[in-house]
Amino acid sequence: MRYVIVGCGNVGMELAARWTRAGHHVTGTTTTPGRVDEIAAVCTDVAVLRGSDHDALAATTATADAVVLTVSPRISRSFDAGARVAEYADTLTATARTAAAAHPRVIFTSSISVYGRGTASPVTETSRLTDDPDASPRNFIAAEQAVLATPRGAVVRIPDVYGHPRDIDYPARVKMAHDLLGGSVPFDGDALLHRIDYRDAAAALDFVVTHDLTGAYNAVPDTDIPPTNRDFFARISTEHGWPALTYRAEITTPLLPVSSAKLRAAGFHFAH
Repeated sequence: MRYVIVGCGNVGMELAARWTRAGHHVTGTTTTPGRVDEIAAVCTDVAVLRGSDHDALAATTATADAVVLTVSPRISRSFDAGARVAEYADTLTATARTAAAAHPRVIFTSSISVYGRGTASPVTETSRLTDDPDASPRNFIAAEQAVLATPRGAVVRIPDVYGHPRDIDYPARVKMAHDLLGGSVPFDGDALLHRIDYRDAAAALDFVVTHDLTGAYNAVPDTDIPPTNRDFFARISTEHGWPALTYRAEITTPLLPVSSAKLRAAGFHFAH
């Protein structure tokens, strides 16, 4: 099979490595020429392009069996509400609309922020999506709509991704919040810290693609109810002698458990 992965971050790179090991032809994309050699180590070939560039993306995906979008807004542009507007629109909405127009089989890696705080427990794929005007959920929802409007589109909604050796671990995230943001973060302290290991995130995307699933699926480990952001990060702050974080609740995610029963019913298992 021939696959294109648009946006080779930690999840995209792990997915590329899985497919390359399985003998598939994998094209990875990046907007950064300096990352070509890194991506080439796990992909058959590499294309330097923006996901919103229709001609470049159409040419790259012309012979692909499926296109997977694992694009992520730059973290440096995620902490400020104003900065999020252009960043999320270009990275998420424009890329999804371009990909959906260029190829009939697109799988978009979305976020559980589309549910806002959640309206009923558990949060499922049929739960009402948020009408929060913040750029994060607004653009994840717009990107989903573009992909799901196509007959073979699929969306995989994931929570916070962790575990990659190159990832910023949680104590480092708290320190960065204090050093760069004065201890104020745009997230909701009362939201549950749903999270997924990067390998399970890649495995869920692989599963949806290879099982030819369409529609929306939650990929959220749901065996246990996680702690709230406030409780989890307070423990880290206490351990390191740092002040508690301040939560602005600009980006809301569910205060309620999120269910992945639909994906598990299709045969998927979380391994990490």
